[in-house]
Amino acid sequence: MIEIDGGQKSGSGTIVRTAVALATLLGEELHLWNIRAKRDNPGLRPQHLQAIKACQEICRGEVEGAKVGSREIIYRPGKEIRGGKYQWNIGTAGSTTMLALTILPLACFASAPLSCRVTGGLFQDFAPSAFHTKYLLFPLLYRMGLKAKMEIIRPGYVPEGGGIIQIEAEPAPLGSLVLNSRGKVKGIRGIALSSHLEEARVSHRMA
Repeated sequence: MIEIDGGQKSGSGTIVRTAVALATLLGEELHLWNIRAKRDNPGLRPQHLQAIKACQEICRGEVEGAKVGSREIIYRPGKEIRGGKYQWNIGTAGSTTMLALTILPLACFASAPLSCRVTGGLFQDFAPSAFHTKYLLFPLLYRMGLKAKMEIIRPGYVPEGGGIIQIEAEPAPLGSLVLNSRGKVKGIRGIALSSHLEEARVSHRMA
């Protein structure tokens, strides 16, 4: 069994997501404790819990201690990473993109193409925005062999959430990425998005 102290370094939820995803790929049991020990609200939050359950569902695994506030889990992954269609609702404005990044490595080694719809937050502090994930990260991963795409179905904000993203990914071996030289700047583009603020022209002022 892999033993991991979740309070190491920054003691963040990234340890939870990464540990569970890699344990699934390795097919090894995981004991994770001191979960998010250095955070103001330690233990699993809804977004971390849903990431664990997503990995569990994809591989038909088992988990003990999977509840909001839990500071310790035991995770036993199943023997096969399965493709198919999935839906996960974080239930808060927790990051949908972080959940997507948790299951993407699993999709590379799945038995069939994977399609998932994730409901939650798309734009919040300390997490990659949906635009960054779609327009910057996914094209870079595509150059490494990841055959995946992401669509923004509906924006979602703090504190309600309610945003939706759709991920489609095919099993594919990943290759290395070599960037030896800086390319020339061909242009600068951006997206300014605001909710219920049209009269104040917030998007226009941001742009």
